Amino acid sequence: MSKNNGAANVDSDVVLIGAGIMSATLGTLLKQLEPATSIQVFERLNNAAAESSDAWNNAGTGHSAFCELNYTPELEDGTIDTSKAVKIAESFEVSKQFWSYLIQRKFIDVPESFIRRIPHMSFVWGDKNIEYLRKRHSTLQKCHLFNEMKYSEDRQQLEEWIPLIMEGRDKNQNCAATRMEIGTDVNFGSLTRCMFKHLTQTRNVTLHYHHEVMRLKQHSDGRWQVKVKDMSTGKSREVTARFVFIGAGGGSLPLLLKSGIPEGKGFGGFPVSGQWLRCKNRELIERHQAKVYGTAAVGSPPMSVPHLDTRMIKGKKELLFGPYAGFTTKFLKKGSFFDLIKSIRLSNIIPMLSAGIHNIPLTKYLIDQVRLTPAARLELLQEYVPAAKLEDWEMEIAGQRVQVIKKDEEEGGILEFGTEVVSAADGSIAALLGASPGASTAVSIMLNLMKQCFKDKMNTQEWQTKLKQMIPSYGESLGSDAELLRTTRSWTSEVLGLTTAHVADER
Repeated sequence: MSKNNGAANVDSDVVLIGAGIMSATLGTLLKQLEPATSIQVFERLNNAAAESSDAWNNAGTGHSAFCELNYTPELEDGTIDTSKAVKIAESFEVSKQFWSYLIQRKFIDVPESFIRRIPHMSFVWGDKNIEYLRKRHSTLQKCHLFNEMKYSEDRQQLEEWIPLIMEGRDKNQNCAATRMEIGTDVNFGSLTRCMFKHLTQTRNVTLHYHHEVMRLKQHSDGRWQVKVKDMSTGKSREVTARFVFIGAGGGSLPLLLKSGIPEGKGFGGFPVSGQWLRCKNRELIERHQAKVYGTAAVGSPPMSVPHLDTRMIKGKKELLFGPYAGFTTKFLKKGSFFDLIKSIRLSNIIPMLSAGIHNIPLTKYLIDQVRLTPAARLELLQEYVPAAKLEDWEMEIAGQRVQVIKKDEEEGGILEFGTEVVSAADGSIAALLGASPGASTAVSIMLNLMKQCFKDKMNTQEWQTKLKQMIPSYGESLGSDAELLRTTRSWTSEVLGLTTAHVADER
């Protein structure tokens, strides 16, 4: 299936591989900055945002560092490092500005189709965890990005905030929570499809579904020859492009390796699967109204931080708990069990083996998660919802994540849990690897990519002026300028319909 706006076989300025939030964001930015840019998008599935960006597959919907405790580690001296939290909070504000720009100009649907306001909370129990949360709150309060954050150890207050979590809880168990009323729930599947709908209505943009990229080869003139296969007909063809972006989620690593660029050598991937417990009881679903994050189990990856999460998906309020992590050799939910084996190269075998040796406890943890019985999953849920009953919940398969393995001179290879842009020295190709925080910071990630790959144009007055129109805080620090944050947050809240908390239907 294809959406065509112009001839399909002509050369393109840009080829985007994967129809997820990253490609949608980059394509939209480039068309705003340079309307004449020709773009072809190739997606192996039959719909946009069907893998990592889809609501059921995406573990983080609105990452803004308000509640995710793994973004604020406690250091050896007892202090709390908030640098990553500040960076992520700034990045999410940048995303909201870009979305507001698109909405004001009627490029994408009304905001209720993908975003709504919902409290973000952290919840802990036990003296050590409470002391950590208290210090985290105190430290974050020093930055205006978080000055609306509330903290409480009062049981009555907690029962008002999170009745489902407090009901049936041991009266002698000490608990604490933080709460940010201005948190959001974002359906990145809906947003991605809105952006591609707009993109495909512009000149010289073609979106091909059910097309798989088979090979990437660079010509002597710097352009890339992209061989794609139409999975419906079995026919292959080649497209040349001046710039290629590999934004295929878990499928990005194999394509980066196929490109052969020196910058991609040494990179490997560690696939992690996930599952949710999805609530079936509508009464319980209506009683919970927050995204509540806890602390990760010892040895678990950051993406497995447990949370009880209110979502709006396909017009219905949903309640999820998880994710339960697992080990797999697939790089995509609809991928192959041979993905991991096929990704091994001479250039990355040592980093991958070294990372594997150094992360044996993690591997054991993931395998143990796969072997959990329904009763064991319920036991983990009951730590957050003490009165939970198995008959009220069912399993839902989450998306795949491929964590980055990279070369390290001391360790041989290290496993990282963030996102990483790998680009060629000439700026002609770039790939996005990794997972969290991902979608929520897509605009900032793509702006940084453009600084690497479109250096000359990014420095022109024309592009700088346009970027300022799209993102008023562009080039400035929201973490350092309280007044700038106040004005931009006020604007985006108004445009995105976030001035009051409500459950909005997905359009």
